[in-house]
Amino acid sequence: MPNVVTLVGYRASGKSSVAPKLARKLGWSWIDSDSEIERRTGCTIRDIFDHEGEAGFRVRESDVLSDLLQQSQLVIASGGGAVLSAENRQKMKAAGPVVWLNPSHSILVSRLSDRGAGLRRPSLTGKPIAEEVAEVMAIREPLYRECATLIVQTDNLRPDQVARHILTEIPGLIAENPSP
Repeated sequence: MPNVVTLVGYRASGKSSVAPKLARKLGWSWIDSDSEIERRTGCTIRDIFDHEGEAGFRVRESDVLSDLLQQSQLVIASGGGAVLSAENRQKMKAAGPVVWLNPSHSILVSRLSDRGAGLRRPSLTGKPIAEEVAEVMAIREPLYRECATLIVQTDNLRPDQVARHILTEIPGLIAENPSP
């Protein structure tokens, strides 16, 4: 049985909403890697970007992810850019199934516009949300695809439905003490 399930996808793809649902069904723990970075550093993601730039943040992200991937019975909601590192992609695949939550471009833009998601994470391009999503996804889509054990189109699914879908689609990912 795999020790870790890593959820990947663009920000606002639902990773932090699906992770606790999946973990509960598996009887495992879950963690949001961005929240863990903030906990360990005592700084917000935005502060890290402001003071260390994206490169500094990515080093911290890789360090935290490396630690988390060594744990057992854990669902990780990874940062959207964690896949940018080839080493991260390799480690995620080695630790267990990697699930790409892949809502449509329009859903991502809507979620990012409605929730003010940019308050936690700074813009990566300085462009309007729709343009940024298209530009960043053009780079990340092949990387998500490369490391994904399973790709879930999430447009019309609630987080609990996504969690159930993951459980049915990944052989061997069976909860010992599942919760409803």
